[in-house]
Amino acid sequence: MALSSKALDEFIICNRIKAEIIFLQRETRTVAEAAAVLGAKPDQIIKSILFLADGEPVLVINNGLARVAWKRLADYLGVSRRRLKTASAEKVLEITGYQVGAVPPFGHLTALRTVVATAVYTQTIVYGGGGDVQALMKMTTTELKRVVGWETAVISK
Repeated sequence: MALSSKALDEFIICNRIKAEIIFLQRETRTVAEAAAVLGAKPDQIIKSILFLADGEPVLVINNGLARVAWKRLADYLGVSRRRLKTASAEKVLEITGYQVGAVPPFGHLTALRTVVATAVYTQTIVYGGGGDVQALMKMTTTELKRVVGWETAVISK
């Protein structure tokens, strides 16, 4: 069963996380669209991407239009580049409980190792997956770090 923004909101409340879910009038398919609708900069939009490193799930949080540098991430995780894959949409749903495009940085079905790109923390406020494709979650990067942990790496290109 898929989780939704309601489940994420309950997680936020139960864990006393300072975050707000914002419901949009329409689905935004790109970082640029989301930033425009919110009146934010593209680098304030964060993406939660599920990777499989030697078969083990790792959530990577990257910002804006930046792409993950696969070789850097593989080196950081201590796996060969060929043993690093992005999870399929089915695997993302199975592991996180959320569909691709709605995955928040926390509150998943499975506890996940989470690596945050250092570039994310250059922003004060960020917007990430809100549990539904028409929802985004707003929070400070200080709160994000408190919730997901301190594991950061230079993994953007």
